[in-house]
Amino acid sequence: MYEQLKLDNQLCFRFYTVSRLITQAYRPMLSRLGVTYPQYLVLMVLWEQDCQPVNDIAKRLYLETNTVTPLLKRMEEMGIVSRRRGEVDTRQVIVSLTEKGKAMEPEASGIPFEMACAITCNELAPAEFENLAATLDSLIYTLSAETVSE
Repeated sequence: MYEQLKLDNQLCFRFYTVSRLITQAYRPMLSRLGVTYPQYLVLMVLWEQDCQPVNDIAKRLYLETNTVTPLLKRMEEMGIVSRRRGEVDTRQVIVSLTEKGKAMEPEASGIPFEMACAITCNELAPAEFENLAATLDSLIYTLSAETVSE
């Protein structure tokens, strides 16, 4: 067997596994809010800045609009967000938090600490966590720049 094809030699497999395990770790915390991990990401974007076009939300999450749109539709059905046509450009859809969506923010405010503790309290020191975040940011930037240039 080729050494480079061994699963243990694949960095991408580690990312896949970490991503899946982190999403799994979020599940009990997010179930208290009644949202999925992708919906939580949308909420965080809107808590930072409400009333955003779908395209801006998708860009912020490194997703395509056709991935975000069904997610937003479900969130609208849940009463968390509302969608309306833009006033200047009616092709644009503006997403806003409802009162219910805004009210979820204080309850969600402890989730990042819970997750950081779940990660750092076991094996990863806070400095290692910060270094890992910076390394991942760099990798995301590199990979997203390559995707844009294609």
